[in-house]
Amino acid sequence: MTQVVVPVRYPLTAHSKGTLARAREVAAEHDAGLTVLHVNLYQEGDHATRADLKRAVERAFGPIDATYVVRSGFLVEETILEEVAAERADYVVIGQKQAGRWRRMLRSLIDDPDIETYLREKLDCTVITANATD
Repeated sequence: MTQVVVPVRYPLTAHSKGTLARAREVAAEHDAGLTVLHVNLYQEGDHATRADLKRAVERAFGPIDATYVVRSGFLVEETILEEVAAERADYVVIGQKQAGRWRRMLRSLIDDPDIETYLREKLDCTVITANATD
């Protein structure tokens, strides 16, 4: 089955809601499963649970057919990449702010950070950047 992964912040921000709305569209367009991901950062003492994430999403959107995943890590981007690989995602929908952070991370590793090319080569998936107005 085709799979879409969408990383979001908890509590949900306006940007996260827009990104999630776009991910729902992508999942519907491709008859895909949807995984909503939040990363608890060790250094910030985050402790959101799957139930917290699901309740927040359902408050914003009503019940949706999705899998909810909360992972812990030091680097959001690295943890997202690990989840994308574990899910064997076909699509990753990220917000503009997340795209900027990924570019900065990649810039420290390679000369010309092109997130979509990098992820396509490393994970064989398509990255969709949701506009702030989505």
